[in-house]
Amino acid sequence: MREVLERRQPDLTVVIENVHDPFNASALLRSCDAVGISDVHLVYTVEAEPEVSLGVSASARRWLTLHRHQSIEDCYTTLRERGFTIYATYLGEDAQNLYDLDLTGPSAFVFGNEARGVTPEAKAGADVAAILPMMGMVESLNISAACAVTLYEALRQRQRAGRYASPTWPPDEIERRLRAWLEREGRDVDAALSQHDTAHTGA
Repeated sequence: MREVLERRQPDLTVVIENVHDPFNASALLRSCDAVGISDVHLVYTVEAEPEVSLGVSASARRWLTLHRHQSIEDCYTTLRERGFTIYATYLGEDAQNLYDLDLTGPSAFVFGNEARGVTPEAKAGADVAAILPMMGMVESLNISAACAVTLYEALRQRQRAGRYASPTWPPDEIERRLRAWLEREGRDVDAALSQHDTAHTGA
């Protein structure tokens, strides 16, 4: 658990806006955990928030902190206060190829409803419109596939920049989160921490 926390990327996040299908919402959460995201932002202003599919998310939700916002504007305000660049994923006239972007800085990716895409408000408030290059007849990927491809490009860039090589959080924050995880799992925290520390130091 400690090693996972040391690889977390607190300056990489996803905004899920009105994603309707539980399978898709669950798959997005799984991709987030897989690349080291710790926090995910939810905005449901049109659709009801779906119940995530535990079979699809493989319990990834347990390791993520979900933040719910009343509006996309509130969400964007929170993200900007933390220094994020906001990338709305949609095909617009000024959209930029994802692979041309520098994703090593604080990055928030907005994924919208399966049928309608991101809302006009989400488009208007974003810093960048980002797209995945498509070479076939179809114009877009399924949202869960698009999210996975996007996040793994961010992971690739961050690995090359050494962002996963050393912890972003200070030791006390890692310790706090580790204790919270262990307590939630019903573990003997002190005993588990002792085991973690022994394994971590090789003593």
